[in-house]
Amino acid sequence: MDLKSKIRSIADFPEKGIIFRDITTLLKEAEGMHQAIEQMEQKLEGLEYDIVLGPESRGFLFGMPIAYNQKKGFVPVRKKGKLPAKTLSKEYALEYGVATIEIHQDAIEKGQKVVIVDDLLATGGTAKAIVEMVEEMGAEVVALDFLIELEELQGRKTLQGYRVESVVKY
Repeated sequence: MDLKSKIRSIADFPEKGIIFRDITTLLKEAEGMHQAIEQMEQKLEGLEYDIVLGPESRGFLFGMPIAYNQKKGFVPVRKKGKLPAKTLSKEYALEYGVATIEIHQDAIEKGQKVVIVDDLLATGGTAKAIVEMVEEMGAEVVALDFLIELEELQGRKTLQGYRVESVVKY
């Protein structure tokens, strides 16, 4: 299935000059959603890992089913102020702003192998912030798995030295 044909592009959202890749058109079709998750999972075949991390909110959409299918735990990475226990925080640059993400300090054990799953790799700012938090916690990022990669924004450069997988490239 050609997943790219199922993703709607919206010009000038959320700001002028940005092309938003809207996955709601892909997710509303059972087969499109199934294929997206399956193709992301295929990128991880043969890889040893203990846990899946997904950033709020679309990382939850893909990270949870992958973790479930692979019988792995799932750790949410949330926007600042959304997690109730002690957290580790990291501020990072978005393609059109600045944000802070958090993870529970006890969410990952030292030495665990982690896969980070999200819908989109743009500049790599969100993913790099998560990588830094995982490493501060003494765990190892073994792969980052994205549904979409915006190649012109060179997120792979930001994540150089890490295994980066993507299914659909723009």
